[in-house]
Amino acid sequence: MSKNTAVHAPTVWGSEAMQNRISARYRKERRFRLLGLFAILLALSFLAILLFTLGAKSIGGFFQTKIELTIHFDRSLFPDLDGLNSDEASLALTRVDYAALIRQSLMDRFPDVRQRRDVRSLASLVSAGARQTLAGTVRQDPAVIGATQDIWFLASGDIDSFVKGKISRDVPESDRRVKDREVIWIDALDAAGKVKVGFNWGFFSSGDSREAELAGIWGAIVGSFLTLVVTLLFSFPIGLAAAVYLEEFAPQNKFTDLIEININNLAAVPSIVFGLLGLAVLLGFFNMPRSSPFVGGLTLGLMTLPTLIIAGRAAIKAVQPSIRDAAIGLGASPMQTVFHHVIPLAMPGILTGTIIGMARALGETAPLLMIGMVAFIVDVPESFSEAATVLPVQIFLWANSPERAFVDKTSAAIIVLLLFLILMNGLAVWLRNRFERQW
Repeated sequence: MSKNTAVHAPTVWGSEAMQNRISARYRKERRFRLLGLFAILLALSFLAILLFTLGAKSIGGFFQTKIELTIHFDRSLFPDLDGLNSDEASLALTRVDYAALIRQSLMDRFPDVRQRRDVRSLASLVSAGARQTLAGTVRQDPAVIGATQDIWFLASGDIDSFVKGKISRDVPESDRRVKDREVIWIDALDAAGKVKVGFNWGFFSSGDSREAELAGIWGAIVGSFLTLVVTLLFSFPIGLAAAVYLEEFAPQNKFTDLIEININNLAAVPSIVFGLLGLAVLLGFFNMPRSSPFVGGLTLGLMTLPTLIIAGRAAIKAVQPSIRDAAIGLGASPMQTVFHHVIPLAMPGILTGTIIGMARALGETAPLLMIGMVAFIVDVPESFSEAATVLPVQIFLWANSPERAFVDKTSAAIIVLLLFLILMNGLAVWLRNRFERQW
């Protein structure tokens, strides 16, 4: 037997058939590696296309066209403020016809425009928020009454899109929102140095608006922050306590097995189901305030709770049993072992899972739509019970808007949301690498 093996094994191994089989196996391995590389490159190309498309469209959302007008604060349009206190003076100034000042400034620059329809078109060059700009200027410095001042105003959404090239002048007049006479006026203002495109700080400092040029994401950012605070305060203690109990203290029986199965199943439940739960229980049964960050945070907390429990159990399970044995051997109780040794060592993994869960909650829209956070909210929320919206819902609302100017705003808001998600996931990776122990 050994003689045959000694004679035939080298012969079989070195045979042409065996070499062909080995070559075929190596070819399959190379094809598999090339297929994997192709899949990675394909995924990266789709990601690059997505980011490039969003980046190209979002640039316009971060910049805004402004028009400079020479405003004469005609004293005859303003009330006599002598003898009025600050509140009375502020109320009196709100009743001033600031639109007349803007129309007069534009008519002074274009004296040939006198027909009512043309005057309305001329006044539409600037944003509807120009009146608030003038009112703020007067309230800040009443001494401007009777004086003349050059002030920069936001251009309207259509004019902004035209200046940025989103609306082509080569298109027939009947097919574009900016008409020929408005193009002539804008060209004249541009030639006089009265038109500029600058960074849109108002995009980050103002709330939502029906006018695209006035709309911002600050209200949505504050609403998202308040909602995530409620989510974290609700889900983290409960998730941590459940993970500790199930992993360290719960007996192994059918009841705990049933709990574990349900937790794993809840982690895969579509998020809109939790929105229905919030609608039926939090709003319908407990009659909590609709569209509030408090209700939104509780709904998202219910959604992220299974994820936090699973991540917490995995982190606790990763702690070496020798840590527990050493603590008990030195006289520590099971409670002291868990809270003094196991949880501190598992905390990096727990925090990582928590941040990833919060990042998922930040990007959710469906549950919040079910509890009414899709409402149009202009004011920035100041408490957990006020009506608010969040950044994904704000993007949803802008994406459904028919106005061309909201396209840039939507893309810019998506970029901001992606940056927040990247930062949160990056923080999770940093925490894991910074505090994770190697055994």
